[in-house]
Amino acid sequence: MDGHLRNGVVEVGGNARQQFHDARGYGRPADGNEIRLARVEAAHLLLRGDLTAVVDHDGSAGRLSFEDFFVASAAAAERFALRFLVYADLRDRGFYLTPARAGWPGVDPVASGVDTADGNAVDDDLIDLIVPPRGTKPGDGEPAYRIAVVGERESLPADELANLTLAVVDEESEISYLETTTPEFDGGTTYSPPAGIAGSLIGDRVIVWDAPDGFYEHGFYGQPLEAREAIIDSAVQLSLVEAAALAVEGQLVLDDVDDTDGSADTPASYTAIREQGRRVEGERFDRRLAVYRRLRQQDVVPKTGYKFGADFRTYNTVESVDDLPHSERLVRVVGADHAFDPRELSLDVRLAGGVRKRMVFALTGANGEIDWLAVSRLTP
Repeated sequence: MDGHLRNGVVEVGGNARQQFHDARGYGRPADGNEIRLARVEAAHLLLRGDLTAVVDHDGSAGRLSFEDFFVASAAAAERFALRFLVYADLRDRGFYLTPARAGWPGVDPVASGVDTADGNAVDDDLIDLIVPPRGTKPGDGEPAYRIAVVGERESLPADELANLTLAVVDEESEISYLETTTPEFDGGTTYSPPAGIAGSLIGDRVIVWDAPDGFYEHGFYGQPLEAREAIIDSAVQLSLVEAAALAVEGQLVLDDVDDTDGSADTPASYTAIREQGRRVEGERFDRRLAVYRRLRQQDVVPKTGYKFGADFRTYNTVESVDDLPHSERLVRVVGADHAFDPRELSLDVRLAGGVRKRMVFALTGANGEIDWLAVSRLTP
C-alpha cells in the first residue's frame, strides 16, 4: 500500500481507516476510508513495512522508500528527526499518540490541552505529541502526557515548561523523559521565633549569642556555635538570608543598630543585613531572600543546599532536630527569564533523585513574584 504526499500531508486510501486509524490510532479520517498522516506517522508506517512507499506529489522525487522519505522530511520539517525518534520510542512502549504541531493533520488546540487539569496554561506551541493513557486512543479522555521534544543543545525557557513532559534527545539518539509540574508546599512546622532576638553582624553571618528556647532545636534556625568544653551553650550562627528574614519581621535586632527610630519603613537591622548580603552575593541575595521568606511563610523550613549544588534543601515539618526527617526537596533560585541547558537540567534532576529528593526551581521576578517548577525523571 502506498501513501501520497500532498502539501506536506501523506494520504492513504484503500482500507486505511480500518487498518491504521481505527485499529492502531494512526492519522485522521478523511473521505471514505482514507486517512491523512503527519510525516512522523507515515515514516513510522514505512519503517514497519505497513506502507510500501510514499509517492511524492509535491515534487519530482517519485516513489520514496523509508530512507528517502526520512531524508526528505528532515529537510522539509524542522526537527523532524528528533520528533520521529520520540514518536517511535513511545509507539514501542505501547502508546498510541498523535502529533500536535500546527499544520499537522488533526491538530486541535483545544484537544491539545492548552488548559491543564490544575488550571495552569500550557504554551501549545511547545507541544509536539499528545499521548493518551496506554491502551487508549487519541481523544479518549485526558492525555497522559503532553510531550515537548528537545535536543540536548537547545535552550529551554524556564517560564514555559510547567506541566509538560520533556523528551530530551541526546547526541547518540537516546531519550530521557522529564516531567514538569507546579509543586504545592504542605509545611507543618509550627515554631515561631519571639521578637527582639539580639545578634551581631560579623562578616557573612549573624551570631545570636543568647538564642531563645527552641530557636535551633524546633525552628531549625542557624547552627549552634559549639566546641568541646565551651563556656557558652546558647549561641547560634545564622546565615545572612536567615538573619534578614528574621530582621524584616522585627524578630532579630542587631546589637549596634537602633531599630526604634520610626522614620524608616523597614527596620534598620534588616537594612544593614540586606546591604551586607548584597555586598557578599550581589543581586541574587534579594531573590534568595524572597524564596526563603515565602517558604517560611508556608511553614516549610529551608536550609542551605550547598552540599547538593542547590540554594536550599527543605523540610516540610520539623518538630525537633533530634528527630529530623530527611529533607524532601532541593530548591534552586533562578530568574523568571532563565533558560535551561538540558544537560544542566538533567544534572540537577539526576542529583536530586540520587539523594531521594525532588528538584524544584524558584522562578523569581523583578518585583519579588515567585513561580515554582518541579522537575523529575519519568519512565512513560
